[in-house]
Amino acid sequence: MIGHNKNNIFTYRRLRRTIGYLGIALPLLLVGFSLIPFFKTEVQPSISDYYYTNLRDIFTGTLAAVGLFLISYKGHGNASLWKNDQLLTNVAGIMAIGVALIPVSPETEPANLFSLIPYNFPWLGWLHYIFAALLFGIFALLAINVFTIGQNQSEDIPVSTFNENHIYRFCGSAIIVLILLIPVSEMFRLFNYSTLVLEALALFFFGIAWLIKGRALGDEGKIGEKLYREHNSITID
Repeated sequence: MIGHNKNNIFTYRRLRRTIGYLGIALPLLLVGFSLIPFFKTEVQPSISDYYYTNLRDIFTGTLAAVGLFLISYKGHGNASLWKNDQLLTNVAGIMAIGVALIPVSPETEPANLFSLIPYNFPWLGWLHYIFAALLFGIFALLAINVFTIGQNQSEDIPVSTFNENHIYRFCGSAIIVLILLIPVSEMFRLFNYSTLVLEALALFFFGIAWLIKGRALGDEGKIGEKLYREHNSITID
């Protein structure tokens, strides 16, 4: 039974790390490939605009993978809607798939684009924005309200500045600030590619929160004490 519990713990941690890595990798792959002439794609104003480029499969495929992983992630239930891990990850997964499949309205008519979802209806573009806003909002909720639940309290280990709960709250708060800045950047044109940069940073903090929750840095020794207030590496969280 103990071995079975350990396997479940490690499976959940691998799933968390996979979600985190995908979130960080998405903007890096899109922008990185845009800089390679072979792909014949310019750096886009936003991540969503990559739907209309040669890199669309990376955009839609990565988001769809994140969505499926979030849906398959069986988190803890909670009487509070804002702390219900399983419900929030399921909704976030659906939103991620929606963002991937329902395109943002293009600024210009795309050439030779095959799409199962019509892109020339403005209301679909607004639906894309709604899905994206809900997705990032849930990302922030998970980091602030859910990931901070249930940390072991080893009284002999002081709470470090780098305690995991501090990191989760910082990442969640950063996501909220960055997403609120996006419409501001669109309105005032703060700097070139401002929307792309803000979205990439929000995905970075999303990924960091999931990687820390998945114990990507390990959890033994000083790391276990500083991040998780633990003396050993096998706990159920």
